[in-house]
Amino acid sequence: MSEQPEPKPEGEGGPKGEPINIKVASSDGTDVHFKIKTTTKFSKLKSAYAQRVGKSVSTIRFLFDGTAVGDDDTPASLSMEDQDSIDVMIEQIGGCRRPSL
Repeated sequence: MSEQPEPKPEGEGGPKGEPINIKVASSDGTDVHFKIKTTTKFSKLKSAYAQRVGKSVSTIRFLFDGTAVGDDDTPASLSMEDQDSIDVMIEQIGGCRRPSL
């Protein structure tokens, strides 16, 4: 009789590939909800978010617990749990005010 190997823990999201719900929260107060597998790379989520909000993917930055999220990161690699939230920052150009004379 062969022994069955014990399952290894796969981050806080549960078993490998199990879907979790992620909230992407923008600084303007809008939230977009996604259901993704714990093995899905954030580059895919970033592309889906950009398409949904009509922005270029190159202008979007994700933060989880104040730390930048890389394109190759996954929910499992960041120990994310179901219903966790990611903050999104959209790149802004300009915004400098002319000095008054």
